[in-house]
Amino acid sequence: MGEAVVRAFFADHGTDEELGVVRVNAVDERFAERVRGLVPAPWDQPTELLRSLYDAQLGSRHADLAARWMQSQGSGFYTIGSAGHEGNAAVAAALRPTDPALLHYRSGAFYLTRADQCGSKEGLRDILLGVAAATTEPIAGGRHKVFGRHDLAIIPQTSTIASHLPRAMGVAFSLNRSGKLGVPSPWPADAIVVTSFGDASANHSTATGAINAALHASYQGLPMPLLLVCEDNGIGISVRTPDGWIRQAYGQRPGLRYFDADGTDLAATLTIATEAATFVRRNRRPAFLRLRTVRLLGHAGSDVEAAYRSPAELAADEELDPLLGTARLLLGTGLTADDVIEIYEDKRSEAMGIAAEVAGLPQLSSAEAVAAPLRFPDPEAVATSLPQRSKTTERLTLSQSINQALSDVLASYPEAMVFGEDVGRKGGVYGVTRGLQKSFGPARVFDTLLDEQSILGLGLGAGVSGLLPIPEIQYLAYLHNAEDQLRGEAASLKFFSQEQYANPMVLRVAGYGYQKGFGGHFHNDDAIGVLRDIPGIVIASPSRPDDAAAMLHACAAAARSSGTVSVFLEPIALYHRRDLYDDGDDQWVASYPDVPVPIGRGRTYGDGTELTVVTFGNGVPMSLRVAARVPGIRVLDLRWLAPLPVDDLLREATTTGRVLVVDETRRSGGVSEGVLATLIDHGYTGRLARVTSHDSYVPLGAAAHHVLLSEQTIETAARELLS
Repeated sequence: MGEAVVRAFFADHGTDEELGVVRVNAVDERFAERVRGLVPAPWDQPTELLRSLYDAQLGSRHADLAARWMQSQGSGFYTIGSAGHEGNAAVAAALRPTDPALLHYRSGAFYLTRADQCGSKEGLRDILLGVAAATTEPIAGGRHKVFGRHDLAIIPQTSTIASHLPRAMGVAFSLNRSGKLGVPSPWPADAIVVTSFGDASANHSTATGAINAALHASYQGLPMPLLLVCEDNGIGISVRTPDGWIRQAYGQRPGLRYFDADGTDLAATLTIATEAATFVRRNRRPAFLRLRTVRLLGHAGSDVEAAYRSPAELAADEELDPLLGTARLLLGTGLTADDVIEIYEDKRSEAMGIAAEVAGLPQLSSAEAVAAPLRFPDPEAVATSLPQRSKTTERLTLSQSINQALSDVLASYPEAMVFGEDVGRKGGVYGVTRGLQKSFGPARVFDTLLDEQSILGLGLGAGVSGLLPIPEIQYLAYLHNAEDQLRGEAASLKFFSQEQYANPMVLRVAGYGYQKGFGGHFHNDDAIGVLRDIPGIVIASPSRPDDAAAMLHACAAAARSSGTVSVFLEPIALYHRRDLYDDGDDQWVASYPDVPVPIGRGRTYGDGTELTVVTFGNGVPMSLRVAARVPGIRVLDLRWLAPLPVDDLLREATTTGRVLVVDETRRSGGVSEGVLATLIDHGYTGRLARVTSHDSYVPLGAAAHHVLLSEQTIETAARELLS
């Protein structure tokens, strides 16, 4: 019967080979035969609910099959499917449609159930529009195939390794914190957060760290309404998960309520998922739901399972097809086998009809269109959102100026929070946040556990929940183990949601070299290449105290007005510096700024006409001292490493016709590479040179001077260019 339907559909433009793609394997080919051999099972819920869940399961299955047909026609670009995981429809049914959801890539039935809960009949079309990379797809607009839609409270994720779990933990934390701060939240006060992931991903550091952070918060009595759904199909691509491992790892974890459900049995899953959701909602504590699933149709369309799974194993999983489990329940409500099969084939026709309609729809047609959500913030929007500035006549150090700027942001924006390791009572390792907790309270300035992934995840969850997070990473070297939270989660959210979702954040990071008395590569790190190639983020690198405050104001305003993610790099060695040229000259303290610093604008020192020194961070005071000894130099402080101040750079370079880039970061992957490339790309034809630190970690003690850029090296290079 099913083959006749498909043949009729493709009568004008289908072939037997195409039909073979549609009917991928025995899972589909033998569905009718298997249904006719089923024994009815009881269903004690409304029949209409069962029919709607079956519809979602069928929509998910036939979307998978249609995606493979679309790929065979050259009109589909994604074949990782949900076949075997359709039991997650019952998880969606156990939740409210206003509960924020962060889902992994086998969540087709969940998505379709949530769409139905919200009265939408477009869920199946959404999925296939994503497969076609069509610009009319409602969340990513053709940039990727994701499960997400703003009106369904589904936050899009592209994660394959559970990197969305730290954000999910952050959203759960923020549900209560928003109310505590009196800040409007996009989620109801009694909402819970659901996030799903696979059994293989449950071993990843992002998953284990996020779950640990959730338990750490809950242990202290903080509300953490997070439902963790591990869809356990026993295999990660081709690597098997040991039997019983998920229960062993999470079933007896103190503070984590554990539930176990058979995802091939819709009735059992609905019962257990409802218990789990009710527990989380009532107790505001995390729970772990292990959902037993099977993986049908392979990992993706290109996967040949026969290479690593036996025929007996594949056949056993096919018998556990969750659609067959639901068919038993339908038979128990009085439907015949033919009725169940007809519904199955009707959904095939619907899915294939949509697939034929969306195949060949317009895709993104230019680089500008693709990257549009990654544009830097509008200067006017930033200017109108700046915080109120304090009035003070005191001349401040860099540390004091940043502290005052943070105070201004907290006072102006009730949704702002400052958090990280040691930022609260201690006031930061270097005293930068000293006094802020006393002034604004522990709900807005607080310490976190020692886990950078969780710190960033908390920020991402807070940002998407209506708050303005200002997390601190204690040292630049500590960022690297968590950097994917910036690259894969923070920077990508606006891109994959067409700016329907954003995670405003100002990430403060203490970094660079030249500390005295406290060295080593973990406390003197000049590796920022991992930041410079993340599209769409702003990278601020202040040197002077007055610039630092004004730039921090700009980053906070960009986050608030435009959902911008900024990384604010603070040079540790300049935190408490007061002098520039001579001891006691107080030339490196400054009055608190009364004018803003626009994002992407540099600052020029001097009016020399022979050589332009382009620098940033610690390079600024070093270059100014060289300029005091070598006539004819002007110094451009970039201030912003992304976006680079291109207009200022070109103007200052052409003024002298000679450019020396002074870069304290490493020679490979450092800032100077981008500066030189920018000059060349814009047609600069003058002389060019650069000095950098070595491609090395920074050792302890005086040995650091051998690998870090020195003032003498800058002076030697400047004199050579001038000669």
